[in-house]
Amino acid sequence: MMKTMRSDTIPARLRPAAPSDLEKVERLLTASHLPLDGVADALGTFVVAEAGDDIVGVAGLEVCCDNALLRSVAVADAWRSHGVGRALVTRVISDAEARGLRGLYLLTTTAERYFPSFGFRPVSRDEVPDDVRATSEFQGACPASATVMTLGLPGAAA
Repeated sequence: MMKTMRSDTIPARLRPAAPSDLEKVERLLTASHLPLDGVADALGTFVVAEAGDDIVGVAGLEVCCDNALLRSVAVADAWRSHGVGRALVTRVISDAEARGLRGLYLLTTTAERYFPSFGFRPVSRDEVPDDVRATSEFQGACPASATVMTLGLPGAAA
């Protein structure tokens, strides 16, 4: 199911990322000052927002055993404040729930006030499971000063 959003001119639709999207996704992440480490490997679990031939938003799910890292959330400048980021994050959370994952984790240096609206809360790095801490984002792609946040998923096995 594709969700469509409207800006002032053309709609953006959400869809799973395809291998052919890698260059456009990397360009958007670079413009947003986000790391590219591990993106190519995890692209199959990313979601993109597409308007015409352009990728105007992206959000990734990097699965780590029973948990996942929400990563690479970026929206093109012209599409900010149009609900694209919210739709992408909501979709990735739903994807994580559908996979039966226990928790989502993220690192941010700029959006620590944005993610609580989805239920994320700050945690220390010591509270993050080893499988998530082993990702390239935790191993150095994101600075040690980044805020770590988590969201427990209701569909997780007990």
